[in-house]
Amino acid sequence: MENMELQNPIEEARRYVANAEEIIKNSVYNPEIKQYRDKKYVRIAGDTLWKGCLIALDAVLNVRKGKGRPSIEKYKEAAKKRDGKLLSFILAGYDTMHLVMGYDGNKTKKVCDAGFETANDIIDRCALLYNTEMVVA
Repeated sequence: MENMELQNPIEEARRYVANAEEIIKNSVYNPEIKQYRDKKYVRIAGDTLWKGCLIALDAVLNVRKGKGRPSIEKYKEAAKKRDGKLLSFILAGYDTMHLVMGYDGNKTKKVCDAGFETANDIIDRCALLYNTEMVVA
């Protein structure tokens, strides 16, 4: 079986966003109440978005040292040292994608749209930092 992961972590992160877009389509949208019908798909989409962001963040923040998974605190600390704008995106993204969408399954379209927007903000910022690193190296 062919390995579908891409070599470029930024492009791989964008692939996760595209997957999340397909997932959210499985939850029928009701324009009258401005909500998706099924929180299961909102949760899966939120988790997928956040995992894509982690791939991009791992490409520019050196937090995966030692055993176990890095906590959100390690990502926050590393971003604070590296790039203030990225830190603000992480704070918003963690809350929206991971907690409100992923855990709570908030079906409100504005919340979901904000999750997608913030995921793209994080990945775009990481792309800028990643490409800067590649030029310097």
